[in-house]
Amino acid sequence: MSAEQLAELSDLFVVAAVLLYVFSMVGFAIELAFGRARSGKAKKPVALKQPVAVGAAGAEQPLQVLPPATKTPVVPSPGAHRAGTIALALAWVGWAANFAAILNRGLAVDRWPWGNMYEFVVAICFAAVTAFLGTQLRYNVRFLGAFVMVVAALGLGAAVRYFYTEAGPVVPALDSYWIAIHVSAAIVASGLLTLAGVAGVLYLMRGDGLSRLPAREDLERVAHRAIVFAFPLWTFAVIAGALWADRAWGRYWGWDPKEVWSFITWVVYAAYLHAKATAGWRGRAATIVQLVGFACLLFNLIGVNIFIGGLHSYADVSN
Repeated sequence: MSAEQLAELSDLFVVAAVLLYVFSMVGFAIELAFGRARSGKAKKPVALKQPVAVGAAGAEQPLQVLPPATKTPVVPSPGAHRAGTIALALAWVGWAANFAAILNRGLAVDRWPWGNMYEFVVAICFAAVTAFLGTQLRYNVRFLGAFVMVVAALGLGAAVRYFYTEAGPVVPALDSYWIAIHVSAAIVASGLLTLAGVAGVLYLMRGDGLSRLPAREDLERVAHRAIVFAFPLWTFAVIAGALWADRAWGRYWGWDPKEVWSFITWVVYAAYLHAKATAGWRGRAATIVQLVGFACLLFNLIGVNIFIGGLHSYADVSN
């Protein structure tokens, strides 16, 4: 195939991925909507009577016995469960279409396919869905499916509508093997942090009463694990970016807006992990901190690239 044909095929795969993600979202939403609602409040300890050997004869004292740690799962109807299973299959097919779009784009331009805003967003959507599906292979996180799919579908839709750039060469500063190192790490970390951000938003949305949403403890656990994996990758991306800057511009750090907001994002997530590990932060306070970090990540991706000039302004946004 010619480069033009490969580029057109990549565009078609992006459209196919959007549709598949939308259908998958609908299936996950059906499973979630028709599941059994459950309470978000923790069960209170049950007081039982147990004889004791010390003290007056026949003396008894209450023994606090906690209920089983396992949460009561959402049990969907058979039809809703089938919808969720189909949704998961569609998510995998959409993931394959997303990957095919990236692969064909790379073959069309004969370089790593994340040299502009359009390619970067397509890759981040792929990374976010990969994080969700990879987590699903080990833990049952289908309750996040509807929300991750809507983020991926909207992201790809925005990439096509607002950020689309014709396949072609990149600016000289990006024509380096460092793009495969620095940007790849940033993409994978951004995908994981997107998964954590979705879980964090749902945590704040969930009330204490009956709800279709999963328990807050489950949402917080998913977010924390995603950030634990993402933070070292983001750290590596920042360091690799500094090394690339020295190679391209002769300095490691120049207070460029992209560099500043990448560092701010790193600081916020570092504060989140530090507070969790040392001060034992959990619940709403910890979730708000990680969502502040996610907001910084989004601004670093969108705001800096589009609204703020700098050496990293490679958005190439088409109106």
